[in-house]
Amino acid sequence: MAQAGTLIHPTALVDAKAELAADVEIGAYSIVGPDVVIGAATVIASHVVIEGRTRIGARNRIAAFNAIGGAPQDKKYAGEPTRLEIGDDNVLREYGTYNVGTEQGGGVTRIGSDNWIMAYVHVAHDCIVGDHTVFANKAQIAGHVEVGDWAIFGGDSGAHQFVRVGAHSFTGVGTLHRQDVPPFMMVAGEPPAPHGINVEGLKRRGFEASKIAALRQAYKTLYRSGLTLEEARAAIAAQADEDAEAADALRTLHAFLGAATRGIAR
Repeated sequence: MAQAGTLIHPTALVDAKAELAADVEIGAYSIVGPDVVIGAATVIASHVVIEGRTRIGARNRIAAFNAIGGAPQDKKYAGEPTRLEIGDDNVLREYGTYNVGTEQGGGVTRIGSDNWIMAYVHVAHDCIVGDHTVFANKAQIAGHVEVGDWAIFGGDSGAHQFVRVGAHSFTGVGTLHRQDVPPFMMVAGEPPAPHGINVEGLKRRGFEASKIAALRQAYKTLYRSGLTLEEARAAIAAQADEDAEAADALRTLHAFLGAATRGIAR
């Protein structure tokens, strides 16, 4: 039930079983279902539908006409008690769709914290989105997609189901990923192709020049050396052993490549 201090517009329909923390605001004509939990100081605009077993953290800003916690677009779904979990300090702009998970996919769709998600974005069932990501207008990710921290999707971009998009990567406008995107890389075009590492993004996040230089070298190893994927991965591991300052980033890249099951954008 709503706590004292919650601001609910008189035209909103909030189920008595919903759990709303203090300072939550619910705008006109919005609907909140019985299994929804909303954290402190979150603001829900008008005409938002929040249903299913959905948990939303604190200080989120959810714009008008979002559909949150709806059933997955999966024919196998038969009403199982799956969930959607959204962290803190996210901005969800207009007309987004965010589905609960499926039993076959682990039962939960999860969006982290401090994400900036623009209009008409779709996050499908069983997706795992990290923290500090940016999804530009009409970015769409299919079921079971994993998106690492600080990843950026350009407008009209997307990812095929089961694709992994690595941390600090940048996806260009209109790009559709069918294979995994390694961390730190910029990938764009149709078909998707690598275009160096995400230098500007890394600078903004405080990566030292030496670490960026090491990642540039790893990029050349992976994409310009003529090595097979396994050979390139071994070379990156050796580089990590020799470069203490960049070892963490290089090992992150090495581990991601080792877990690729769909191949990588290459």
